[in-house]
Amino acid sequence: MNQGGIGLKTALWLYFFLFVAFFDLHAQYPILTPFAVSLGATPSFIGLIMGMYSITHLPGNLIAGYSVDRLGSRIFIVLSLLLAGGILLLQSHVTNPWQLLVLRSVSGFVLAFLSPACMTLLARIGNNQIQQGKLMAGNGLVHTLASVVSPAAGAILVAQIGFALAFNILGWVLIITAICALFFITDKITDRNEDQASTAHTLNTTVLSSTGTVSWIVFALPVAMSCSQGILFFELPLMATTNNAIMKTGLLFSVISLGALITLSMLFLNRYSPYVRTLMGAVMLAITFFALTINVSAPLYVLLLFVGMAKGIIFPALSSLLIQLSSGSRYGRTFSLLSIAFSIGAFLGPMLAGQLRDHISPYFIAFIVLMIAVSILPFHSGLKSSKLI
Repeated sequence: MNQGGIGLKTALWLYFFLFVAFFDLHAQYPILTPFAVSLGATPSFIGLIMGMYSITHLPGNLIAGYSVDRLGSRIFIVLSLLLAGGILLLQSHVTNPWQLLVLRSVSGFVLAFLSPACMTLLARIGNNQIQQGKLMAGNGLVHTLASVVSPAAGAILVAQIGFALAFNILGWVLIITAICALFFITDKITDRNEDQASTAHTLNTTVLSSTGTVSWIVFALPVAMSCSQGILFFELPLMATTNNAIMKTGLLFSVISLGALITLSMLFLNRYSPYVRTLMGAVMLAITFFALTINVSAPLYVLLLFVGMAKGIIFPALSSLLIQLSSGSRYGRTFSLLSIAFSIGAFLGPMLAGQLRDHISPYFIAFIVLMIAVSILPFHSGLKSSKLI
């Protein structure tokens, strides 16, 4: 009982720190592109900056996979937030695009530890798959709540005090959050019940026995998702060309998060299998990007709302699905692979958009990669059996 109370307390504190951290990080989305433009960066170079931030996640993800399993999550959560805050303080002093590229690349590496560490800690807190699914849904809800208001807040902050002071404030918020996390997060690596580990191992043997196949099949969807999201995050700031462009961009990002909040609040969706939810959400996302490609006669805010709703379905379902496919001793490595898949897609998305946007609609690229992932996912027999769990 005491252990359960400690786990709940840790989860609540973790949700609080995640809210602050995600709020801080999402507040940067609408202001980074205008900031790079103010430094003289071209659209293709902005795509490089966004892509390098994502590709430097890869070595961090690889290190985090094994390190979190061995050393626990707290130390990586604290160091990731602390170093990211320090980088933001330095970012307030950059004077040219190359300096911004270097700092964003380093920031991508240090923040690569945050997501695997947090998701691993949440998975360990849950005593069974039902509790773990609820904790993952809570993570998605906290993430979305923070991202609903933070883009607009970041835009307002820059409009009032400018880029330099805004980055300073955001940096200090991360540093203070890291210090608080050091004292309030309890990271006790508990042994999972043998029955659960045995059951997970049986499914794990079926699905994870051939690492190469899993890398392409199971993780193809997160690659496609983050690629499409990277394209969208690259394109939205460039679409706003008016004097209040930063503010408009912030509102567009907030609409996406509001859509995710809507579906995350539909708790009845958790009754359906993670496999089905993941697949259906991905189809919905692909159709929405196709609508953006053909300039369907619908307001942009409505389409972005559907993008967010699809994300709100996919992210918690995908996390729950991966928990089902991994044994209790491999959470760190499993979520590390998920983060690597997200990093690869987030690197490809803005890079492709920056280089090809004059020749083909970036939204069509997003549609194609999503449909490829959706098409190949159902062919894996192990995944199809997991939907019955």
